[in-house]
Amino acid sequence: MTPVVFGFATLLCGSASAGGILIYEAGQEGNGLANAGAAALAVDPSVLMSNPAGITQLSGTQVSANAQVILGDMKFSRDSGNQFGGNEGGNALQYLPGASFFVSHQIDDRSAIGFGMYGNFGLALDYDDDWAGRYFNQEAAIIGVSFQPTFAYKFTDDLSIGIGPRIMYAYYRNETAINNNLLGLRDSPDGQLEFKDTDTGVGLNLGLLYRLNESTQIGLAYTSKIDLEFKDSPTVRKVDNPIINAALRRLDVDSLKLDMSVPQTVLLSVAHDLDSKWKLLGSLGWQDWSEFGDIGVEVDASAAEVSRSADRNYKDTWHASLGAQYQVNPRVRWSFGLGYDSSAVNDRDRTVDNPMGEAWRVATGLNYQIDESLDVHAAYTLVWLGDMEVDQTKARSGDTLSGSYRNAALHIIGAGATWRF
Repeated sequence: MTPVVFGFATLLCGSASAGGILIYEAGQEGNGLANAGAAALAVDPSVLMSNPAGITQLSGTQVSANAQVILGDMKFSRDSGNQFGGNEGGNALQYLPGASFFVSHQIDDRSAIGFGMYGNFGLALDYDDDWAGRYFNQEAAIIGVSFQPTFAYKFTDDLSIGIGPRIMYAYYRNETAINNNLLGLRDSPDGQLEFKDTDTGVGLNLGLLYRLNESTQIGLAYTSKIDLEFKDSPTVRKVDNPIINAALRRLDVDSLKLDMSVPQTVLLSVAHDLDSKWKLLGSLGWQDWSEFGDIGVEVDASAAEVSRSADRNYKDTWHASLGAQYQVNPRVRWSFGLGYDSSAVNDRDRTVDNPMGEAWRVATGLNYQIDESLDVHAAYTLVWLGDMEVDQTKARSGDTLSGSYRNAALHIIGAGATWRF
C-alpha cells in the first residue's frame, strides 16, 4: 500500500487523548486546594466524589450546586523539522464549561446516603481545519459525566466506610483530514473523516475515613476502572482518491470499534487542625493510565496485511499535593494549595491529539457563610503544563510534524453554593 494510503489509515486512531486527564476540579470548594486533603476533608456533599465515606460527617440534609469553566492556552508552534504545510492551528482549547450537583442526607447517627452528578474526566481540542497537523487530528473530544448514588456507614466513632456505584455517560468525537493527493502528483482538497459515539460504563467508588485523634483524620479512596466502547460507522466526506477508497473497503470501517478504560485510581489524604484557625492538608495518589493507552485503532498498512491496533504507550501517573485552609473570621474561610501530577506519556510518545505532560497546580479559593444554612464559594486553579515538544511521524511516508506547545496552561474558575437543612 502506498504511503498516501497510510496517510489516510492513521486517521483512524482513537486515543481520545485530548481527554487523557482526570480533572480534580468540579466547581466545589475543594477547587481551591489543588486536590490536597480531598479524601480526608468533609465540609460539603461533594466529598462523595473523592471519598464516599465522608458524607457520614455531614449533618442533616445538604445540597451543593456548582459551575465552572476551563479556559485553555494550548497553541502549537512549528519548528525547522516540520514537513507539513498549513498554519499552526490556533488555540486548540479555548473554553469548556461544566457543572456539578451533590446531595447528602443523614439517616441516623451512623448512616448516610448521597448522590452526585459531576464531570471530572475529559477535555476537548479543536484545531483550525487547515493546520499543519490536520492529517493527525482536527478535533478530538472525550467527555464523561458521572452519576453516583452513595451509601456510607460509621462503624465506630472514628471509622467510616462508604461505597458508591459510578455510572458514567461518555461522548467521544474525532475528526481528521484525509490527504487526497496521490504521491504528490495531484492537487486535490482534503477529504475528512468523522467518528462519534456515546456509551455508558459502570465503576465503583470506595472510601475509608479514619479519625486518628481530635485534630487529625486520614482518608483512603479507590475508584475502579470504567470500560467504554464506542462503535459507529465513520462519516467520510470528499474522498476522491481511488486508492484511499480501496483502503476504506479493506479496513471495513463500517464497523469501527474503539475500546477505552477510564483509569482506576487510589488516593490517600490527611487533614490536620493545627489550631482553631489553620487546617493543613495533603494527598498522595496513583492513576492507572497504562491500561487506558492500549486502545483505539492506528493502522500500519502494507500490501500483505492491515493491523488494527494501537498502543499509545501511556504509563501510570502519581499525584502529590499540599494545601491549607485559614479561618479568617467566623464567616470567611480561605483555601490554597499546590499540586503535581506526573505525565502519562514520555516526550517521545506525545501526539497532537494527546498533548499531555506533567502538570503543576496552583489554586486558591474563598468560602463565605451567609448564614447557618447557606455557604457560597469561588475558586481559581492554574494548571501549568509548560513546554511540550511534539515530533510525530507518519510511519510509512516518514513525513514529520515537529514543533511544541509553549507555556501551555489551563485556567479553571469555579463557584457554587451549599444549602443545609
